[in-house]
Amino acid sequence: MARPIEIIEIDSGTQAELCRRVRSSKISGRDCLRARIVLLRSEGLPCREVARELDVSQNCVSKWSRRFKQGGMDALNDQSGRGRKPSIPPAAAARVVSTATCPPEGRTRWSIRSMAKAAGMSRSSVQRLWSSHQVKPHRTKTFKVSNDPCFEEKFWDVIGLYLDPPEKALVFCCDEKSQCQALERTQPGLPLGIGHIQTKTHDYIRHGTTTLFAALDCLEGRVLKRTEPKHTHEEWLRFLKQIDRETPQDLTVHLIADNYCTHKHEKVKAWLKKHPRFHMHFTPTSSSWLNLVERFFAEITSDCIRDGSFESVRQLEQSIHAYIEIRNRDPKPYRWVADGKSILEKVNRARKQLNKPIYESGH
Repeated sequence: MARPIEIIEIDSGTQAELCRRVRSSKISGRDCLRARIVLLRSEGLPCREVARELDVSQNCVSKWSRRFKQGGMDALNDQSGRGRKPSIPPAAAARVVSTATCPPEGRTRWSIRSMAKAAGMSRSSVQRLWSSHQVKPHRTKTFKVSNDPCFEEKFWDVIGLYLDPPEKALVFCCDEKSQCQALERTQPGLPLGIGHIQTKTHDYIRHGTTTLFAALDCLEGRVLKRTEPKHTHEEWLRFLKQIDRETPQDLTVHLIADNYCTHKHEKVKAWLKKHPRFHMHFTPTSSSWLNLVERFFAEITSDCIRDGSFESVRQLEQSIHAYIEIRNRDPKPYRWVADGKSILEKVNRARKQLNKPIYESGH
């Protein structure tokens, strides 16, 4: 009489994890094979048929079936002590990783070559150790945490205008993009073509600069524009008067701007007082990322200004105006989708980390 087929019983959570391992493209082939063995055995297939299905030996199927019954999911991992022994002593490996956070004297960071020379090992060994511990001395991230005492109040004020704008009102994100340079390349470059990239000379003739004043309509996405040679309170006042002329008089106007001194000049305050339909909303200090017009400035820089060659400031201004006029024919607004609560939590975590003593923060 034949022995009954032993069925491996698994719960729904274990089955889901095994299926994930089978479908994953990032898991090793041996881990995927072990997961498939357990799944097929849980369906009631005998070792012989599973071995034929997966093109492995019956001993392999029996081995991993037995291990799974004895130890569960953890038993499908390789046991410690197997494989090639590390050629670098653990103390030396730990020293390479820990020393990477302390730059050598006279330098701001370690390189792979300098660390290899100091540690007395090959460059490839240093590379492997740093990669396995996610140590990246060659990379730097920039940041700026606002110290505005009214940060949260201003933050929610601006976010509220994006997510729940008031009725019968216009919401504009305003700012000035100063120092737009009219650069003329000394030689004509090659245009983009099949098989080669666009080229431009590294040197240029600088003909001057202009300042772009922009007011981005948060609801429709259109942009009110003005170019000026300077960006003092006088130019800002002229731009405010332009916004007043080009918007319906029966609508309230909410302007989102940064804390630049020209926005808070006494003459500007006096003009705003005479025009009560205008309401200013200031972003927190060092928080220009809250102003959606900065996204528009990034686009016009890459699409129009940065790679252009201009023989005069006037030509640069004509190019800027033409770009915005074309964009306003089919405007597309930017949508604020980030969760405000999670942003505040991130800011608070950064403040706590910055307030820690150096020895405590681990640097």
